[in-house]
Order: sequence, then structure tokens, then C-alpha cells
Amino acid sequence: MTTPSPSFLTGQIAAAKASCKQGWRVLKERGPGKITFWFIALLIGIAAGFAALFFRKGISWLQTSLYGTEDVYTLHSFLTGVPWYWVVLIPTFGGLTVGLILHHFTHDARARSVSDVILGAALHDGRVETRAGVASALASLITLGTGGSSGREGPVVHMAGVISTWVSRRINADGITGRDLLGCAVAAAVSASFNAPIAGALFALEVVLRHFAVHAFAPIVIASVAGTVINRIEFGGVTEFALPTYGDLQFYVELPAFLLLGLTCGVVAVALMRSIFWVEDFGSYLEERTGWPRWLRPAVAGAMLGVIALWFPHIIGVGYETTSLALTGQLGLWDVIVFTVLKVAAVSITLGGRMAGGVFSPSLMIGALTGLGFGLIATGIFPDVSGSSSIYALAGMGAVAAAVLGAPISTTLIVFELTGDWQTGLAVMVAVSMSTALSSRIVDRSFFLTQIERRGIRLAAGPQAYLLSIFVVARIMRRPDDENAADTEQCWDLINEGTYIDGAATLEAAMPIFEQSGARFIPVVTLSPNAPPELLGALFHVDALKAYNRALAATAAEEHS
Repeated sequence: MTTPSPSFLTGQIAAAKASCKQGWRVLKERGPGKITFWFIALLIGIAAGFAALFFRKGISWLQTSLYGTEDVYTLHSFLTGVPWYWVVLIPTFGGLTVGLILHHFTHDARARSVSDVILGAALHDGRVETRAGVASALASLITLGTGGSSGREGPVVHMAGVISTWVSRRINADGITGRDLLGCAVAAAVSASFNAPIAGALFALEVVLRHFAVHAFAPIVIASVAGTVINRIEFGGVTEFALPTYGDLQFYVELPAFLLLGLTCGVVAVALMRSIFWVEDFGSYLEERTGWPRWLRPAVAGAMLGVIALWFPHIIGVGYETTSLALTGQLGLWDVIVFTVLKVAAVSITLGGRMAGGVFSPSLMIGALTGLGFGLIATGIFPDVSGSSSIYALAGMGAVAAAVLGAPISTTLIVFELTGDWQTGLAVMVAVSMSTALSSRIVDRSFFLTQIERRGIRLAAGPQAYLLSIFVVARIMRRPDDENAADTEQCWDLINEGTYIDGAATLEAAMPIFEQSGARFIPVVTLSPNAPPELLGALFHVDALKAYNRALAATAAEEHS
């Protein structure tokens, strides 16, 4: 007698039961760990959100106390009635204070920012400098409170990194966990600072972690939402900028104009980044030639800002009022051109002069001005087929910021969340795509990655380039007492030929020596002034390749997990 086969419905029910049992078993075995991690992510998100909130309120309090204005969003209008000597002295005194703080609490008198957080994620298991980070946060608060022409996103991102680093050290987190916690903190800080939960989460993934691994998504979103809730408890659900209602847009006809706007914004973004680096290099050159103390450099920068602000107070501070005027089309073409040039100069003086702060908010202002100027020209030439010139300001704001940050996805979303305008998404996306495509070919992907490249770390080239720099030769070499150590006599022969490497060097320096010499191993020595090399051991080519391959495999596994 044959056994009747189960029906299709019976089979599906049995499969569902099996899946539920398997899921329950996984939950019992692994669930508590994940739930605990998500709870930690929530706590980090709350802490980073409050840090961003207090930082923002601290800037407002300091500006109100020093300048006497009741509304910091209209600071530049208020400055026209402030005595000229205060306009000069306040940023000068602020720069002097910043210089002294950074001189005493950092080894290089440089404020930490987003680039240091990216570097911490890539090379230091999600850790950043804590002592220098706290000093940089205080310096940034003083810079922005006294009129420095920079933004608050850089300081809050690094502050968030300090919080996650403290937690990672307390729980002895491994590299993957440390990076995930860093991403959680960054997402919460950005969300709380700009009331932008979607962009905050994507910023952490796109800019800081530089991958979109699934395992990191849930905790980062949890932290980002926590940061946003903190912002909205204090400020409500309002957007950062209020835009007018646009009429019907001739998108299909205007698309070529937005393509050109994107290219224009890419050029402006590159000019902004190159200007900052040029002022940075020029300031270092003057320091070296004149022998001025390094703590005086920010004070000089502050004095220069104060002098410019006597005639053009728009360059003082983050620039919310001018950005709002640009987005609502309340500036003329000549004003737009002058303000754009002066804002680029002011940001370059602030950041190149070793004051502190971020570059995102200034790029929003410069982008809005660039877009409005382009829009005024475009709508003036083709009035019958053009929409509002303010639409170009919105698209330009996103295009310049995306090119500077090297983050087209999160920047596009943050522009939408800052303005609440989702109707002109096509224009913003077109402009952003063109600006980032152009600027990334001229600089090393973004402002932050170019900063890192200028320190000699090839992070922009990808893991295959920068992973070599994390392995110190002395940790991989075989010592003379090792069972498979290199022959001592052969090592000295190579040393006498000039083929050797310092034990403190990294594989980034060792691999070219292997290629040039063709040797199976390289002697590792200690180099001291006025003393012959001391043999420590030998670095074998096969050991270097094994370490490198393991690091590449671990990076790929994390990014695809």
C-alpha cells in the first residue's frame, strides 16, 4: 500500500515550523549578544546626541554672550551695529585662546576633525585620540562662538568618536565592533546636529566606515534615530531652512542647465579645497621662516577674519542667514559673487590658520550662493523655459557639499532633510552626480581623504593600498633565535650592500625593497645616529604577503557581512 504524499500546503507549514525552530535556537544562542550590542548602540546614540546638542547650544550661548545678539541666526545683520573694535577683537581673542589650547593639548597644534575619525575607523580599530579630541572640541566651540568661518559637523563627529572610543576601550571591543560603535556615534551626532536621521545613518556608512555592511546597518540606524529624537525634543520637527513653495518646474527642459550647474559646483568645490590647503601650507611656511610660535597662528587668522567682517559680516560664523537668503532668492548677482569669493577666503583663513571647525556648513553656504548665481544667469537668459532661480540654489548647495565631502548619497539626503523639499530631487541628484564626478578626479575623492593623503596615508586608493601601512616590520620579522630564522652571515652581506629596513618601518616601505632587490628576505635593523646598524632579525617576503592577505581577507569579510 503506497503512502500518500503530503499536500503542498502541509509541506509549507512544516517548512515554516522548522524555520521558526531554527530562528528561536539562533535567538537563544546569539540573540542576547546582539540585543546587548544594540542596547549599547542606543546608549552611545543618546550620549552622542546630547553631546551634539550641548555643542550647538554652547555655540549659541557664546555668540550671544560675546556679540550681544539675541538670535544667532541673524548674527551678520546684528554685527552692523557692533563697534568695529569688538568685531576685530572677538575673533582675534578667540583665535589666541584656540591656539593656546591646541598648543598645550595636541602634539601638532592641529584640531581633530572628520578626517581623523575616518583614519581611526580604517587603521585604529575604530578608536580616535581622546585627549586631543576633547581639546579640539573645546577649540571648535570657541572658534565658532567667536566668529570663526567654519562649521560644527567636524567637531561633533570627532566628539562622537571620543565617546565611542571610551566605550570600546571599556568593553575591549575588537576592530569590527569598535568600528560599528564609531559609526553609531557618528550617525547620532550628525542626526542630532542637523535633524537628519536618514542622512546621519548614511553619512556614517558612506564617509566614516566607507562600506554598507548589513551587520552595521541596524545599530547605526538605532543610534541615528536616538540622536534625532534628542534634537526634536529640543527644537521640534522643523527643518533647518525654510524654503518658498515653487511652482511647476520645466525639469526636462532645464536638465542640461543642472548638468552645467553640477560641473560649475565641482570647480567651486575644488577651488574651496585647494584654497584651504594653500593657506595651510602658506601658514606653515611663514611659521618656519619667521619663527613665530605656533599658538599665535590662529590669533592672526582671527584678526584677519575680524578685519574682513568690518565690511562683510556675512563671513562670520556658520552663515545660516546668508544661506537662507540665497535659498529664498533674496540676493542679487553681484552680492552672490562677492559673498562666494569672500566666504571661500574666510573658510580658508579659518581652517588653514589652524582655528577649528568643520567644512560641511560652509560648503552648504558656498553651494547655495553658487547655485543662486548660476540660476540668476540661467533664468535671465532663458526666462520662458526656466523655473525659480532658488531651485538652482538648492541644487548648488547639495552639489558643492557633496563634492567636498565625497558623499553624494548622504549629502543629497541631508539637503532634502535640511530643507524639507523633496519635489526638486531630480535637479539635486543631477547636479550632485556631476559635481562629485568632476571633483573626485581632481582631488583625492574628497576634502577629508585629501587631508589624509597629505599626511602620507593612501586611504583614498582603497584597502589594497593603506593596509600595508598598519603592519610594523618588527612585529612580522623572524628574530635570530627563531627556528626558521635567516642566516646571520647572509643578513650582514645584504646590509653591506645597502639592502635593509628599519624595524619601525611598515610593509608599505618594505614591499618596494622586495620588488627592487628580488631578495627572499630583508635584514631588519635598528638605525641610530652616528652608530652602525644593529641586526634585529629578518623580514621574509612570504611572511609579509601572508599578513597582507589576511588583512585583505578580513576587510572583505567585514564589508560583505
